[in-house]
Amino acid sequence: MKKPKNKNKRKLWTYFLSCVVAGFGITIPLEILLAASVKHFFNMEISLPNLLWIIFVGIVAGGIVMSFASKVVITPLTKLSTAMTRVAQGDFETQIETESRLEAIQDIYTNFNLMVSELNATETLQTDFVSNVSHEIKTPITAIEGYATLLQDCSDPKSEAEYVEKILYNTKRLSELVGNVLLLSKVDNKAIQAKKSTYRLDEQIRQAILMLESKWSAKNLEFDVDMDDVDYTGDKSLMFHVWNNLIDNAVKFSPCGGLIKISLKRSGDRIVFIIEDEGCGINDDEKNRIFNKFYQSDSSHKAEGNGLGLSLTKNILSLCGGEINVANSAKGGAVFTVNL
Repeated sequence: MKKPKNKNKRKLWTYFLSCVVAGFGITIPLEILLAASVKHFFNMEISLPNLLWIIFVGIVAGGIVMSFASKVVITPLTKLSTAMTRVAQGDFETQIETESRLEAIQDIYTNFNLMVSELNATETLQTDFVSNVSHEIKTPITAIEGYATLLQDCSDPKSEAEYVEKILYNTKRLSELVGNVLLLSKVDNKAIQAKKSTYRLDEQIRQAILMLESKWSAKNLEFDVDMDDVDYTGDKSLMFHVWNNLIDNAVKFSPCGGLIKISLKRSGDRIVFIIEDEGCGINDDEKNRIFNKFYQSDSSHKAEGNGLGLSLTKNILSLCGGEINVANSAKGGAVFTVNL
């Protein structure tokens, strides 16, 4: 950290001495020209001592100007350069302040602090993401290993069938997790190109409902579906993830024997999809966080998901030019609204 600071000081002194030399180079000819002009036009002779005094005053004035410029401009820039070096070395908690009254310097410092804060937040998210992925992958792998070990020493056909079922369940869960992580990474990095085609959006949503029949039948759920015939132009495979995640989420949080309402309407040049469940709803302080990676508001349902569904849904909609909002219904359940 000391080397960049010393280097900046050397640069500052070099700049200062260059300005002084330049000041001499410019001031002396100007003063001589001034003396010659006074003699020619006013017939007044300026003696050498007076000329030296004028040169001295010019140098002093130049020094004062240089000192002011150094304090107002050069020192803040040197401080900024040092801070940028710390950030380049991985210190994302660097924050700098300035007493300069120049609006441009204040704006530069403000933008720098904002940039570093965003970098720090990104670094934290990346670290948390890796930690969460490791944890989520470890859980099903541990379960698979445990049931496989039990299966080795098991002679009871009924227990064997149960262990095989648990192994298949955790294998499927692991496969879904890896698939969602890869897809989310591609969507986040804009590495996936939307392949647009025109298709019936209402039929796609019905297919998503049917694919989850085993889940909602097990909880004896009913659906109240009111959908217009809507043609939509977009990426069919990506949009299927949106409906599958939202419907699966509603099934997961709905109580047994509950009702899930789904509507699809065209409003002008917009398409509005609404899904409402009769679950526990979402607290106000959690409405923004539920779209974060791996965030699950209800810990009792952690075994049923990995917290990537809503994050993936929001990112896909953002990529496709749509948006999603969440609210609570009058009965307390969650209401998700998708605008395309």
